[in-house]
Amino acid sequence: MLKKVPYPAIYLTLSIVLIWLAILSLEVGAVDITYSQMFKWIKDAILHHTPDSSDTIYKGVFFQIRVPRTLLCILVGATLSVSGALMQSVFRNPIVEPGLVGTSAGAAFGAAFVFVFGNIAFFNHTGLSGDILLPLCAFIGGWCSTMLVYRLSVSFGKVSVSTMLLAGMSIHALASAGTGFLSYIARDPQARSITFWNLGTFTGADWKAVMIVAIVSIPVLLIIISYAKQLNILQLGDTEAKYLGVNTERVKKRLIFLNTLMVATATSMVGVIAFIGLLVPHLLRLVRGSDNRYVITASALLGGIVMVIADMVSRTIIAPAEMPIGIISAFIGAPLFLWMLLQNRINHNKTGIYD
Repeated sequence: MLKKVPYPAIYLTLSIVLIWLAILSLEVGAVDITYSQMFKWIKDAILHHTPDSSDTIYKGVFFQIRVPRTLLCILVGATLSVSGALMQSVFRNPIVEPGLVGTSAGAAFGAAFVFVFGNIAFFNHTGLSGDILLPLCAFIGGWCSTMLVYRLSVSFGKVSVSTMLLAGMSIHALASAGTGFLSYIARDPQARSITFWNLGTFTGADWKAVMIVAIVSIPVLLIIISYAKQLNILQLGDTEAKYLGVNTERVKKRLIFLNTLMVATATSMVGVIAFIGLLVPHLLRLVRGSDNRYVITASALLGGIVMVIADMVSRTIIAPAEMPIGIISAFIGAPLFLWMLLQNRINHNKTGIYD
């Protein structure tokens, strides 16, 4: 039945659900804020009305904490989900995501390096502020890790999935060891920053983080959508894609660069959040097929939905404390990933085709 649902209907449904959950997220939290208060404050802000002094604290919580946090959840969820869809298409395998090919671990190492050494004289002389230095080092770490895994997994012009997963595990372990070493030599505040950052959290969400992620991710997402047809052609294989006029190496390098840029930027703001990029595209392919013109756009919407739900759970499951969102995504994503691996093995046994 769902196979016959037109794409615009799916986009509209996902958009309505995302808007509804975003409004619900603005209401959920330690401080009770009613919908009438939210809409009144938004109307006052638009019309430049003088706020009621009795609402000043609650209004500050709403505009300075809840709104940027919800927007950042949507942006990060969309970024990680589109990244998963993109990498699965580039590597031609449905079980690939940024965490499995070393992107997240490399970005984590780059960010940890900034936490520990960001105040040394060398960085001060470069004129780079912390707002720019953290995403930049995260990008460099993620880019180097991803390209190393990609190079190690290519054999005779074809990506070996088993080699890619093994290389990804090795690079992930190496980057994690580097992050662990930096945590060991760091002072207590730096070590705590690295620890919480590796668990993934939106507690530090503010308008500055929203602007940084939006400035990078939104243009990159639009560029990736424009490559959807070429990604569909890549599914035929590199040789066939070349016959159809696609410069496969250039397209792959360009897309891996764009993917690493947006993932590293998002990761540098909220930490490591695994499995979102793995599960969202897979669910969408089960619903309506593998056309990247649909999968990439729908991944952005569904990724925002999943991240907003996970964030609301993290804020309420042990309230008034907050559980790191990376723990929730791992608890849910790891069993589903094992199930996907089992299904992939069953399919291989049926077809007799192995990597």
